[in-house]
Amino acid sequence: MARKPNYGQQRSEVNRAKQAKKEAKQRERDEAVAKRKASGLDPEPPTDAEKSARD
Repeated sequence: MARKPNYGQQRSEVNRAKQAKKEAKQRERDEAVAKRKASGLDPEPPTDAEKSARD
């Protein structure tokens, strides 16, 4: 006789995989941002306070 499927376990495995993929993608984005900032190609945009101080 076959066992009853454990849908909760299956769902948690899918959620773990999804979260791991999401974290890996965010890590890659953070590394790309750090690399651009280190090379000086991505200067930080001025904040609202800096914009109003210049005007």
